[in-house]
Amino acid sequence: MKISIISGSHRNPSQSEKVARHIESRLKDHLELDTWLFTLADNPLPLWDQTVWEDAPEWNTRMAPIRQQLISSDGFVIVSPEWHGQVPAGLKNLFLLANRFEVGHKPALIVTVSSGDGGSYPVAELRMSSYKNNRICYIPEQVIVRNVESVLNENADENNSEADAYFRERIDWALGILAGYADALKTMRDNTQIHHDKFGNGM
Repeated sequence: MKISIISGSHRNPSQSEKVARHIESRLKDHLELDTWLFTLADNPLPLWDQTVWEDAPEWNTRMAPIRQQLISSDGFVIVSPEWHGQVPAGLKNLFLLANRFEVGHKPALIVTVSSGDGGSYPVAELRMSSYKNNRICYIPEQVIVRNVESVLNENADENNSEADAYFRERIDWALGILAGYADALKTMRDNTQIHHDKFGNGM
């Protein structure tokens, strides 16, 4: 089983990538799964335009390796910071570029990151507006890593020990649930007509 982690922050370095790398290590070491981590640090993808639907060579060249990783994934972890109460533009752009053949009917865990007590707005935004046409399936569980600078640091002296222990345990639990969904939805995809040319877009 392969789980891909998307770090949605444009910043380099970022707290989102710190969280994403912790998640990657737990998927590998704790659950013994294959992983791929894709970071939007420095916002590496151009903005969507309609030529992505027109078999444009420049888009095919740029997106081919990313598409292959998405296609080969059984599930996803989407890590998003909260910027002005929103998901970063580069992460929303990625959801415009990803299609139903790459991420459709595959489970995803939302993990949001806040330097304070926020982090809930990106959860609501992702659940509301990032899945319709690409059919990614957000699981009911989610993780909101609040006061992120004080948890999940490699140097234990930089962590709030109580909060750090809580988030480490909560993340492990949520990843276990994601793995269960990934296993179950693989069976569903193998036995169900999930793609229909007449109904290519969601309603």
